Amino acid sequence: MVQRVGRFELLAPLGRGAQATVWRAHDPQLQREVALKLLADNTDIDTRQAWLEEARLAGALHHPGIVPVFDAGEDNGQPYIVSECVQGPTLAQRLREDGHWATRDAALLMCEVLDALAYAHANGVVHRDLKPSNILLGGDGRPRVMDFGIAARLTDEHDGRVVGTPGYISPEAAAGQAASPVMDVFSAGMLLGLMLTGRMLREGNDPLLALQHAMHVDVVWPAHSEVDVDDALRSIVLRATARSPDLRWPDATSLKAALQDWLRPSVDEHVNLGHGTLNFLLRRMKLTGDFPALSNAVVRIQRITSSDKESLHALSAEILRDVALTNKLLRLVNSAHFQHASHGEVSTVSRAAALVGFSGIRSMALSLVLLEHMGDQQHAERMKGLFLESLLTATLVDQLTPPSREREEAFLAGMMSHLGRMLAEYYFPDEATRIRSLIDSDPERAQIDVLGLSYEALGQGVAQVWGLPTSLRQMMARPPGMPPHHRVDVDTERMRWRVRAAGELVQALLASSDKQHDAVQVLAERYAKALGVQAQEVSAAVHVARSHLGSLAGSLGLQPNARAKAHRLLEPAAPHTLNSKATHNSEHAQKMLSAGIADVTATLAGDSFKLNEVLQVILETMLRALGAQHVIFCLRDPKTGVLTGRLGLGEGVDSLRGQFKVDAHTGAAVDLFSAACMKGADTLIADGHAANLQQRLPAWYRPTAARSFLLLPMMMKGAAFALIYADRDDEALKPSEQELTLLRTLRNQAVMAFKQTH
Repeated sequence: MVQRVGRFELLAPLGRGAQATVWRAHDPQLQREVALKLLADNTDIDTRQAWLEEARLAGALHHPGIVPVFDAGEDNGQPYIVSECVQGPTLAQRLREDGHWATRDAALLMCEVLDALAYAHANGVVHRDLKPSNILLGGDGRPRVMDFGIAARLTDEHDGRVVGTPGYISPEAAAGQAASPVMDVFSAGMLLGLMLTGRMLREGNDPLLALQHAMHVDVVWPAHSEVDVDDALRSIVLRATARSPDLRWPDATSLKAALQDWLRPSVDEHVNLGHGTLNFLLRRMKLTGDFPALSNAVVRIQRITSSDKESLHALSAEILRDVALTNKLLRLVNSAHFQHASHGEVSTVSRAAALVGFSGIRSMALSLVLLEHMGDQQHAERMKGLFLESLLTATLVDQLTPPSREREEAFLAGMMSHLGRMLAEYYFPDEATRIRSLIDSDPERAQIDVLGLSYEALGQGVAQVWGLPTSLRQMMARPPGMPPHHRVDVDTERMRWRVRAAGELVQALLASSDKQHDAVQVLAERYAKALGVQAQEVSAAVHVARSHLGSLAGSLGLQPNARAKAHRLLEPAAPHTLNSKATHNSEHAQKMLSAGIADVTATLAGDSFKLNEVLQVILETMLRALGAQHVIFCLRDPKTGVLTGRLGLGEGVDSLRGQFKVDAHTGAAVDLFSAACMKGADTLIADGHAANLQQRLPAWYRPTAARSFLLLPMMMKGAAFALIYADRDDEALKPSEQELTLLRTLRNQAVMAFKQTH
């Protein structure tokens, strides 16, 4: 006897779930086979209403990638939904049989699924339960999305229910948030990851634990996946599955476009760039892989990307410390499949990191070979030296660039100006050795004789293939001729001269240790006018950059051998340790002040900072640069208006700090300290013991008055809200005009820090 539901004849079961059974059925009225979904008998009224809503939602969607709903009804209390009967297995069945899919096949199938999702989203419907069992593979191999049982309209009011399948649910869906298209983007990414690896990107059988992981744990690529998935495709998946919706592809169309761009042949596979060496290099790069990274940098990036507390700014700063990571990230985000989502070229690492996301950065870093593991250690040492040259050039360009949003681009321009040379050294080591041996030749002539083109042309060609921003490639290009005797007004051109100046300064430092100072001075004079700065500012930038490089070299494990040429790039050790009793050395003091200013600038430009830590850096810099005995920071008490000692450095400083009480109110008894604060006047006293000065000192200060002291009031809205005090008792403080200018800059940075935090 034939079983019937309404007019439909049940032929054979196709599948069974917790709430429903699907049958292959015959529709005698239209003479066709259909899929008949029957709701279980024990379901409540709400579930029945949800079924009716599914029929309404799916019935309104007409797309070749969505299984159409033909009808819905009820027969003797049995609710049913009638849809097309697609002949073929589900994706879940295929994955059980085949394991993972070939990368291109997986990407092609997902493009079709995303096309269907984009259509649903455009019609105001979010699927919310995309998974392998909800994708049918027809006889033609095309995927068809089905089962909109928990779909929702974007306009629906949300009741806070958690809906979705634990292994594929997005973090915001797991938290019970309202439906949005990026929920389906997340599930699509999880599904694509499963297809590519044959493994769930989020493991776990416990549904509650899976929901907790969805909300609080980043999706990561399987650590020991046997399937070779390239960085670009892996980054696309990891961006789709980012925990923060803001870091994902914004919609299904963007994710589909990224996959389509990945599917197209890369430019270096079919574009002849007109030079045999360049084309040979591109082929070798494809076979050999990217520059090796530094293990210390990779370890720190793993720590940052595994933390919930670290900022994008901290991650970007860490990437910039490693040449290989910077190169790879810029190459990745400027490839075709990222450009449509980034609205064009990406010229900063911070923006690139935001596009790829923490998980993508982590996977990218782990995919790089480590410099320390290179088989030829002599070759590895040469690469270390080149990395140091690149980092010093980048830091120097950064120092020569005024504080602005272009500072990160400035750093990258300096770093990338060495690209051609690094490429030749890593991929053509024999040729690079031969070029170095031609010491009597013009360097560029030697490069052309050996390679057929210069290092700069090689770097520019690869940068073009990588899709690096036009602005960055322009900054990398060396301007011809002598530096002009006037300030270059065009920003890009001025940046090119900064890069060229930094490169020549670095080469001057490498040339000879005993002639470094004179060579730097000559170059500072030569480039100062074109850059719109004073020659001494160029020299000071060199000191600061070398100091920073010393810190980087130590932390990154790049410290060169004392005999190595690259060792000349580091700031030489000071002839003595500067302390409260040391003889003052103005040149060394300026270096320390400039380095402190650079550190504070970098901190203030970050996403967040702690005010006390900034003040601590400023006070310590002043203490060491001046050779001071004490440095004290005083802050106005909001109740009394009196400036009192809050922070202090130096031996026995706590006793003196506790005495500080400076009343800068109008009408208060005026002493030297209060007068300086009322007028906002920086005051340097060479002899605090002079008889004619004693009566002008505050009464509390006279018994312990230092021989020499400095007062730097901090003003806001015309009134002193703080004061920095420094003293020395064994001899007079003797800061030069240049030092005083730098001290005032540090004081002004302290004011800026207060403004940013209050």
